[in-house]
Amino acid sequence: MGKRLTPLAAVLLAFCLVLPPARAATTNQNGQIMIRVGLASSSKHVPTGELEAAHLENNNSAGYGFGYRFGYYDSGLNFVELARTDDKTIQVSVLKTQNLYYGTVNGKKTYSSSITSGTLVGCYHIRVPGTFGSFAQASAEAARYSGGFVAWIDGAYQVRAGSYASAEAASAALKSVSGGSVVWTSSYGMSVVKTGTSQILFQYDCGESGRLAIQPDVTGVGETRTWFQNYKYRGGFQYHRRGGGNITVVNVLPLEDYVNGVVCFEMGRNWPLEALKTQAVFARTYVLKNLGKHDSYGFDICGTASCQAYHGMGSGADNGPSEVSMRAVSETAGMVIRYNGKLAETVYSSSFGGASEDANNVWGTNTSTEHPYLRGVVDPYEADTNSINSHSSWTVRYTTAQLTQKLQGYGLGTGTSVDHLTLTYSDKGNVIQAVVHWANGQSNTVKASDIRSRFGVDSIRFTVNGVGDGGSAGPVTPPSGGGLYINGVQVPGSTDGMYVISGSGTVSPIDGAPYIITGGGSISKLPPSTGGGNQGGSTAPQPGNGTVTVSGSSYTFTGGGWGHQLGMSQFGAYAMANRGFTYEEIVKFYLPGVQVQQY
Repeated sequence: MGKRLTPLAAVLLAFCLVLPPARAATTNQNGQIMIRVGLASSSKHVPTGELEAAHLENNNSAGYGFGYRFGYYDSGLNFVELARTDDKTIQVSVLKTQNLYYGTVNGKKTYSSSITSGTLVGCYHIRVPGTFGSFAQASAEAARYSGGFVAWIDGAYQVRAGSYASAEAASAALKSVSGGSVVWTSSYGMSVVKTGTSQILFQYDCGESGRLAIQPDVTGVGETRTWFQNYKYRGGFQYHRRGGGNITVVNVLPLEDYVNGVVCFEMGRNWPLEALKTQAVFARTYVLKNLGKHDSYGFDICGTASCQAYHGMGSGADNGPSEVSMRAVSETAGMVIRYNGKLAETVYSSSFGGASEDANNVWGTNTSTEHPYLRGVVDPYEADTNSINSHSSWTVRYTTAQLTQKLQGYGLGTGTSVDHLTLTYSDKGNVIQAVVHWANGQSNTVKASDIRSRFGVDSIRFTVNGVGDGGSAGPVTPPSGGGLYINGVQVPGSTDGMYVISGSGTVSPIDGAPYIITGGGSISKLPPSTGGGNQGGSTAPQPGNGTVTVSGSSYTFTGGGWGHQLGMSQFGAYAMANRGFTYEEIVKFYLPGVQVQQY
């Protein structure tokens, strides 16, 4: 990615990594915005914890890289090379500098502090005297000694030899190196070894701020894909020992390569092109808006649903980016979503079950001043996909005793049982508050953002025991005055960019300030579409609005959708793409008032 450092004495001016500032895009010397994704960390949002040993394997059988380069990333996330292997090296492992043995741990071959074999990478070494101005000089000297290797210690090259379990063992071998001395590293040191052996290829120790980087390939192939933890990744890798503990692993790669690794895992890899384009601009905007979200752990973004699902190039030919998903990323390269010039908060869910929700009802956000584009929208398209969406309708049943036990698991209602529930519905038909009334007279209020976890449901769009369906909601009367009203709520702005769908399915722009009026003259909600996609699926009941009370010996939650109910519906985007909408039209439907622009 970056230019290789020339092997001159000036290399000594190179320093250990200076981290890029949090929440600011870092652009390398090639003009690429660089992203740091956590792959192994103590963060609760990263499934793989810190590691004693982190393994890499070239995907060179497919022509995606040969050998490895070692160094660090500078403040612009340009790779600075310090050392390299030959092009025959396929597997390397980064080890913390403690006594580690190579053997089987939990059914897998790795290095660990447990004595699993006689293959030891010890943490004591013999330092060869002398100073070296380049990797070539140091490498030539290291070749003169058994077990010799090059080390980069506090910004300078050293030559070291051997790896011993104790200082005494290293001292006993000093006679093999004239003028040598016994050395080790700080608690932040790391060694790169040839996997499965005790052969150290390179050692790195720049103290607490040190970040070792590995860039696959020494031959200049156009694209690298490297195996780590059963997935292939583009770009390079960064390692550090946070607090002197085990190793954090970070994937460092250009923005567009990152987006390629998100779109196919957040959305079906072979979904309609315009839906995948929509996902691409949402994903790109999300990461740029959230750079530095996990900076305290040494990376920008995690690879799970807490941020965005990311698994690089996948684990096989049928897993990972497809031709159409990569085309979606390529054809929207650099495009982001803005509101009044600022990057939008581009959240999304799998599906809504009929309508999204206002951010003020889920996050407590004042959508008049903050995220005004995150207002709930009735979705007439998503139902087209009911036959392929396993969460288009769902049912969760509890006896009173079971519901009591579940809620008490969250510290609610100690020493009593559920008596009844009071549910508050928004004008979009989503449950935005639930009050649990207990038999002892106490009550607990559950806010919208906690409803899914507390009640074990997929979304906040549901009825309980059939109470709260659309039939109980009366007509909604809009306030007086001009403007555009939907479901009795005034929508800010003009009708520019809004469309109406006729009964025959034709689409045309809205003109003027329309209302939706029933045949009897009352104002009511627009019912969701029941397009052909429904033929093989089922439809969840559409709740009304207001407050309802539910009681009984059991509680049956019946609803639709999956997710937090904000932003874009992915299945809705699928349906809109199939109806012929462009990705920009899809974006603006789910986020009214935004602009799609180059970053």
